[in-house]
Amino acid sequence: MKKEILERYERSDKGEIIIDISAKTPEDLYSNFDKKSHFLKKDLNQDLAEYIIECVTEIEGENFIIRFNFESKEENDSISRVTNSINKFFSYLQEHEHRNMKDMRKKSSTLFFIGALIAATSVFINQSEWMEKSIIFGVIAEGLTVAAWVSLWEALATFLVKWMPYKKKILLYERIANAKIVFNFSVA
Repeated sequence: MKKEILERYERSDKGEIIIDISAKTPEDLYSNFDKKSHFLKKDLNQDLAEYIIECVTEIEGENFIIRFNFESKEENDSISRVTNSINKFFSYLQEHEHRNMKDMRKKSSTLFFIGALIAATSVFINQSEWMEKSIIFGVIAEGLTVAAWVSLWEALATFLVKWMPYKKKILLYERIANAKIVFNFSVA
């Protein structure tokens, strides 16, 4: 299956996969809602960003370049801004995923601390003399034991499993941010 996917892409002379993007002008690469914004402050068109992400995900670990095809010759300043925009946009997404991963680790640590505290309370209640005298304390102790296990399980599941998608996105965005970008002009 992977070979069939890779055959859909053109390759450069060096064997790199070429992700082709065509537009009339560099302005077409940006979101419509901020057309009047300064060029450097514009967001990339969401469809464009998703297309690049899907292509790079699809080709997995293959080397690639992003080639922009414009209908007319553009100024060097516009071209460098496009390159800068791609780099900054995907660097921002990478940083955003770092923050999400940090928040996830913080949540995992908090759940682990709460679970350990509840487990210690449950052990204390189970070993106290009140347990022998009251059925209510027995029910409370069992409830605390279940709550402790749930909290500890969620903390460990978050720490051991849920970090992987964040790490994958961080590496993906880093690859795109550092990608080689080339330009092709078809002057009419």
